[in-house]
Amino acid sequence: MKKIVILDFGSQYTQVIARRVRECRVFSEIKPYTTRADALRNPEVRGIILSGGPASVYEPKAPHPDPAIFALGIPILGICYGMQLMAHHLGGRVARGFRREYGHGSLERAKGCELFSGLPRILKVWNSHGDKLTRLPRNFRKAARTENSEYAAIEHPQRRFFGLQFHPEVHHTPLGKRILENFVHRICGCNHSWTMRSFIERTCEDIQRQVGEERVLLGLSGGVDSSVAAALLHKAIGRRLHCVFVNNGLLRKKEADGVRKLFRRNFNARFQYVDASKNFLRLLRGVRDPEQKRKIIGREFIRVFEQTTSRLEGAHRFLAQGTLYPDVIESVPIGDNPAALIKTHHNVGGLPKRMKFRLIEPLRQLFKDEVRRVGEQLGLPREVVWRQPFPGPGLAVRCLGPVTPEKLRIVRDADWIVMDEMKRSGWYDRVWQSFAVLLPVRSVGVMGDERTYDFTIAVRIVESQDAMTADWVRLPEDILEKISLRIINEVKGVNRVVYDITSKPPGTIEWE
Repeated sequence: MKKIVILDFGSQYTQVIARRVRECRVFSEIKPYTTRADALRNPEVRGIILSGGPASVYEPKAPHPDPAIFALGIPILGICYGMQLMAHHLGGRVARGFRREYGHGSLERAKGCELFSGLPRILKVWNSHGDKLTRLPRNFRKAARTENSEYAAIEHPQRRFFGLQFHPEVHHTPLGKRILENFVHRICGCNHSWTMRSFIERTCEDIQRQVGEERVLLGLSGGVDSSVAAALLHKAIGRRLHCVFVNNGLLRKKEADGVRKLFRRNFNARFQYVDASKNFLRLLRGVRDPEQKRKIIGREFIRVFEQTTSRLEGAHRFLAQGTLYPDVIESVPIGDNPAALIKTHHNVGGLPKRMKFRLIEPLRQLFKDEVRRVGEQLGLPREVVWRQPFPGPGLAVRCLGPVTPEKLRIVRDADWIVMDEMKRSGWYDRVWQSFAVLLPVRSVGVMGDERTYDFTIAVRIVESQDAMTADWVRLPEDILEKISLRIINEVKGVNRVVYDITSKPPGTIEWE
């Protein structure tokens, strides 16, 4: 399969680049900037994109690629810091700009650059840089300029090297996707082969080849990811899939009964329910650190699965998970990536190093919206495919600080009210995620002419395409008011409700 490799230099937009390339129906893969050129010497790799990044090329500890990538004979597109790296390695000069360029800009393109084929002479673009190119590398030519940058785009048409000082991947560059389409289709020669139908066919073949005649165990949560993984595995291996739903005591209200009913109604696979809530809560007692919570939950999941399989008929050598691409990206260790580790996902970095299972992660290459399209292709009901995401560690990461049964009751009841009001108002399907968070903060209140000293609930509602970036939702005031009044009136132990208006970045969607 033809693909575009993106070398990540720590940009907050690296994942967005990958998304835009996939929207061109071309497979994209993010790799660390330390990837050696030999690893890219593959006929499937048809192009390389160098991402942006926060560093300056002339800093002593700035991340640099293997210089041998420029001798591979593969088209390369450098974006922002990536363009500066290309110029720096090929003999150009990069210096700090007299004026920085952040935000909207107007780009005037030159004639003849294939990267801008079919686009108008003047384009609106989004800039985010302080450095700029001051001298072109040998045999490069100017392809576009802005008011502050003479070399806002450059090209070496013979070697098929291109550089953009602006960000074509963001929505603020309206025609940016057209630029990326020109790169992946016209310049790299990729066809429109990345579709969810082709992914399903290829993945089923991979699963069958990997599993053979063995059985597979899947931890089913009832969420989108595990449900789609179950449907995909069932298509590939049928009754050799055994789904286990573990009640870890960290589920939402009525979750356990709802998942069991939903599964029996929509799946023709083996299913087992395990109530391990007491063990999980015992292990989490007194634990404050969110990273520690995730690792405890990940290890205990594996222990429960191993115990469960020992009681099942036949051996189960494989454990399947609904791990997604953003889970993998956000769990990359700091040493492998110039962008800091955001959080360990319990099913990526939270798993024990030694376990009896071999992992199968059929959705590991996909973003959430792609998973939903796979679910639709497989015929899953809308209530499953379009269910809002729920974190693997459950309410443990929505109950800040130590987890207790009482705190779980509070956040569970508050979360139920948020969901109920979002569905009643018709807003549930219009947002990416909506939920309640219990803060470890008590404040004074007055209820029924009496003083209270109770907890605070934060309501978090965001819109997003793939969870890599998100913005808070401007929910109508009357809906927020209903949510607040119901939580305070119906949830014992809460006397204050606040609304989180933080985007991602700088925040994350979940609080822990």
